[in-house]
Formats: sequence, C-alpha cells, structure tokens
Amino acid sequence: MINYDNCWETMSKRGITKYALIYHYGMSSNTLRRMAHGEPITTSTINELCLILHCRPEDILSFEVTAEEKIYNEKREAEISIKKKKRT
Repeated sequence: MINYDNCWETMSKRGITKYALIYHYGMSSNTLRRMAHGEPITTSTINELCLILHCRPEDILSFEVTAEEKIYNEKREAEISIKKKKRT
C-alpha cells in the first residue's frame, strides 16, 4: 500500500500547507483528499509535488505491503507457477 505520510512531513518542513497547494499552486483538492485516504495519484502529480516541495519521490510517499496484499500476491504467484508448469 502506498502511504503519503512522508508528504505531510515534507510539507510541514517546507512550510507549505494544503491551502497553498490548492490556491497558490493549483493542485486539486480531490488529489489531496485521495492522498489523505491512501488512494492512488498519478506520476504527474508526484512529479509536480517534487517540483513544488523541492524533494524526491521518497519524500512524498512510501510503500508498505499489507497482510492482505501479501496473501493476494502469494496466491497470484502460485497460480502463475501452475500455469507455467502446464505449458511445459
């Protein structure tokens, strides 16, 4: 799961508020809502945030595998393995 906690910390360090992102930099309030709820955003938005905050992507987001994602991925990999064995 993508986590945007790094972004809020970076914004705080740079003195840039959500208000500033919306009204001074033209960022969509829906984008910030999506980030607040851990939903996906585009790479274009990540690029824009990096330019505004003078930072790198890892200063905006991090990736952590949830237990649910781990289980799903293990099942998917098992299915792929079975399909590969059938082809040979």
